[in-house]
Amino acid sequence: MVDSRSSQPHAPGGVRSAHKDTFARDLLPPPESQPVFDFTGVPELAAYGNYQNAATELLDNMVAGGFSERPVLHYENKSWTYGDLLTLSNQIARVLIEDCGMVTGARVLLRAANTPMLVACWFAVLKAGGICVTTMPLLRARELAYLIDRAGVTIALSDVALTDELEEAAASSPELRHLLYFTAMADGGSKATLETAMGEKQSDFTNVNTAADDIALIGFTSGTTGNPKGTVHYHRDLMAITDCFPRYVGKITPDDVITGTPPLAFTFGLGGVTLFPMRFGASTRFFPASGPEALFETIDKYHVTQTYTAPTAFRAMANLMDKYDLSSLRQGISAGETLPEATWEAFHEATGIRLIDGLGTTEMLHIFISASPENMRPGFTGKAIPGYRARVTDADGAELGPGTPGFLAVKGPTGCRYMDDPRQTNYVKDGWNYPGDVYEIDELGYFKYVARADDMIISSGYNISGPEVENVLLEHASVAECAVVGVPDQERTNIVKAFIVVRDGQDAGEALTQTLQDFVKSEIAPYKYPRAIEFVNALPKTATGKLQRFRLRQEEDQS
Repeated sequence: MVDSRSSQPHAPGGVRSAHKDTFARDLLPPPESQPVFDFTGVPELAAYGNYQNAATELLDNMVAGGFSERPVLHYENKSWTYGDLLTLSNQIARVLIEDCGMVTGARVLLRAANTPMLVACWFAVLKAGGICVTTMPLLRARELAYLIDRAGVTIALSDVALTDELEEAAASSPELRHLLYFTAMADGGSKATLETAMGEKQSDFTNVNTAADDIALIGFTSGTTGNPKGTVHYHRDLMAITDCFPRYVGKITPDDVITGTPPLAFTFGLGGVTLFPMRFGASTRFFPASGPEALFETIDKYHVTQTYTAPTAFRAMANLMDKYDLSSLRQGISAGETLPEATWEAFHEATGIRLIDGLGTTEMLHIFISASPENMRPGFTGKAIPGYRARVTDADGAELGPGTPGFLAVKGPTGCRYMDDPRQTNYVKDGWNYPGDVYEIDELGYFKYVARADDMIISSGYNISGPEVENVLLEHASVAECAVVGVPDQERTNIVKAFIVVRDGQDAGEALTQTLQDFVKSEIAPYKYPRAIEFVNALPKTATGKLQRFRLRQEEDQS
């Protein structure tokens, strides 16, 4: 192992960081603003050492442990073994260091749909001691430029199909000095500059011996103010999520074939369809198409045993059972938004499968409230999973009893560390994480979702910031004022709706609606656009002029 310690000790026992580039660590919140971390919940957590590289644990050690010839990733008609993935990740790590001059602690942006090469790049960054900044494929140039600047990204690895927006963002980001492109399965091509560089590299690599609390990834999530927040997670955090939910709730076996719809840029997808399977020697099936039917076809054709997706897909699946053979599926995990009781019942009636509902956040990295199928109760999210504690509190942090709605608070081996963001104190209070959900608990300790406590809109599993959409709409010359909220929708749980006051002389009709929707799609990720627009004469405000979005939500609920 490479032991390139260069910074001051930062952990008990004099543990030194392997990171020479301390940009991200220097932006961590002060210790007193961070949550209290608990590693006593399950025995696996207590066994962690001071030094840990997640790539070593999940890939190198699996190969050394006898999984070299076992499949790990499938894509269309091709598969990679654990040994194949190790070789390719080693070569990419060499490209990063030898060709790009990457030093430990550097941030590397990854941009692709869920493909085997994205996974290889992800592990290569960790092997080389870098920090992954994985982005949604749908992000536009302005969104990418913000993330590149915010995270201090110097290297980007992207699928050849997603070059345009990235190159536009790179033009305004002078710190981004290296752009390399790849294809889904390393099939090569004239634009695949990463694969050309890999071909000249040896297949062995000695992983950097990172400290367990060296940063491994920065996950960005939209906040209620509209500015994405960078959530920081360590190598130890990545291992912790693999030793809690999939071990004690998901109960993955080496024979499982797992698929799902969430992108690896979502930590729900990163864990569910990559890290969790690899922790237990299972394999993942990626698929290039999108939408529920593509998911069903994949399960049917490739005999998938477990899937991770949002409630909207399970709702659609229950209605299409006569079209697809889903008999291989033994387990479904729902997250991204609350799972309605009606959807749980419909899916159970159609398949006999008791869906697992899960609550997780980017700040906490993955699921922390759930229940195994035999313990799942429809209409309830579940209990705090092994390794975590949870409670419901009032506004002052006092614990509330059964049947009383309040703010959800959580503690465990993972927690919120925003990168240089004053909103840290909103999420972490007195050592507890507050995800922004209103819950109530019953006499048996089951948590039941009540509502969001902020302006986040959750639609088809996507987190969408209302103020972010408002900021874009206000850039259009026709918009004088606007407010964006989530409104209930049978298929998507919620949709984005904009209430708009137009400027004088503008025709508030269908043509303007289409124009504004297209404008939003062109400026930010298309899934954020307002599916409904209502033109109004005025917006509800306080006496001091503050926008009252809650009144708009109330009016929509009543209607």
